[in-house]
Amino acid sequence: MPTFAVGDRLLRQTVLAGGGWTAGLAAVALLGAAAELLLPAALGRAVDAALAGGSGWWAVSACALVVVLICVDTLTDLASGFGAARATAGLRRRLLRHLFAMDVRATRRHPVGDLVGRLVGQAADAGQAGNAMVLTIVAVLPPLGSVVALTIMEPVLGVTVLAGLGLLAVLMRAFVADASAATAGYQRVLGSIAGRLLESLTGARTIAAAGTTRREEDRVLAALPELDRHGRRTWALLARASARTSAVAPLLNLSVIAVGGYALTAGWLTPGELVAAVRYAAMGAGLGAVLATLNHLVRSRAGAHRVAEVLTQPATPAGDRPLPPGGGALRLRGVCVYADDGRPILDGVDLDVPAGATVAVVGASGAGKSTVAAVAGRLYDPDSGDVRLDGVPLRDLDAVELRRAVGYAFDRPVLIGATVHDAIGLALPDDSAAPPADRSPATPAVLRAARMAAVADVIDRLPGGYRTPLVDTPLSGGETQRLGLARAFAAERLLILDDATSSLDTATEHRITEAVLGHAGGRTRLVVTHRSAAAAAADLVAWLDGGRVRGLAPHRHLWADPDYRAVFQPAGGGS
Repeated sequence: MPTFAVGDRLLRQTVLAGGGWTAGLAAVALLGAAAELLLPAALGRAVDAALAGGSGWWAVSACALVVVLICVDTLTDLASGFGAARATAGLRRRLLRHLFAMDVRATRRHPVGDLVGRLVGQAADAGQAGNAMVLTIVAVLPPLGSVVALTIMEPVLGVTVLAGLGLLAVLMRAFVADASAATAGYQRVLGSIAGRLLESLTGARTIAAAGTTRREEDRVLAALPELDRHGRRTWALLARASARTSAVAPLLNLSVIAVGGYALTAGWLTPGELVAAVRYAAMGAGLGAVLATLNHLVRSRAGAHRVAEVLTQPATPAGDRPLPPGGGALRLRGVCVYADDGRPILDGVDLDVPAGATVAVVGASGAGKSTVAAVAGRLYDPDSGDVRLDGVPLRDLDAVELRRAVGYAFDRPVLIGATVHDAIGLALPDDSAAPPADRSPATPAVLRAARMAAVADVIDRLPGGYRTPLVDTPLSGGETQRLGLARAFAAERLLILDDATSSLDTATEHRITEAVLGHAGGRTRLVVTHRSAAAAAADLVAWLDGGRVRGLAPHRHLWADPDYRAVFQPAGGGS
């Protein structure tokens, strides 16, 4: 389905997501519109009653309607606030779940800053859709009702107001069409700037070291003129539409007053009816005030389309099959992965990793090593081919079962959680990941993982030990990498290390290599490495060249090939 249609459907769903609050807003707004329509008539009757020396019940009724309008304003603010909050929260949860359900390649197509902008800014704009829709519809009712009331009172007055409203409607229709494009362009460029800003903040040390701060400022703000153009276009359209409606409104009022004055002198209207007619004319001219609610509706629609652009991208489907008993045998058959431009990254890869074995994946830069690691644990699915763990296709595996069975460690890990304990226990089952309720430092599973990653001594020196907040934890690159390794050691069957020891000193790397390449609980290990020592310690080496497996054999057998030796020469490796 086209993104445009999905965006409109999402907008309708967001309107309904306000639930009872949106329905309450509609009821209160309709009550306010009814009171607003009745007030001029009550005032007119009160004037006629006062001139005739009658009772003051019409004046009391007018005062009561004023009180109703005051209460309606208060309740409208309450219902619109809660309704928008509920709709926005639901939309953000839906978008966030979808983002996490998408594979890694799909999320890389959008800068992180742009995704954050959609989640925070555009979802909030779309969350106002219910309010904007209800208030726009209700805002039209008093002007239309004034036409009916004036027509009943005096048909000539109704025709006069109707002509003015027709002109205002044409002006507002043009505004909606033009403002939609300008608002969508503004949100798109704003997301682009946010994405560049996040990239720059992530690489702040590199920018400072290179002395390119001014150049980076120019890069981040390069799209600012385009953003300014879209913003000025939006405000210019709003100002132009407001100016036109403001010009029409006084003319409409004067026309009604002139016609009403003639009707009064001709005896067609009473003085009170003339007062009511003037009030109804002002109400009809108030159709220009609908511009504000229309502007909110335009922003909501543009925000919904921006959110829908992400929601239309397919999520990774989850299976429901459990894993049979086994030791983590991994099998890849005919695996192909293509870049966005169609270039093959992996081209028909066949690879068997026996249960409990260690296989080192080596190759020149760009050979596809990290891609093999990604598809081996289903960070994303290959474009074609089959990946199985203990005989079960990864596509069919239950997501919780898969993540419990497979652990990842990366060269630049990102630590997630409130404390150090949370960061290590992220992939553990809930019963062994939760911080202990007593005074003990950590659960046995977390302690075991920290010791295997040679990071337990670092954690013990922290002020709060395992309970130290991550934001207050000063860690070097190597220590951060060790915490990432500890998190990966929670895996039950398959441990995948994607250059995960690159920042470690030689002694620490040796300790961790022994832990990884030793028994390690009988788990299978897939180790992406650039170091010949790690390859030599593995049971087998999968040598990748140009996206294909060029060799699968022990390191000592492959070493006889000069092309294989050349893989390690840039890193200064030896035999």
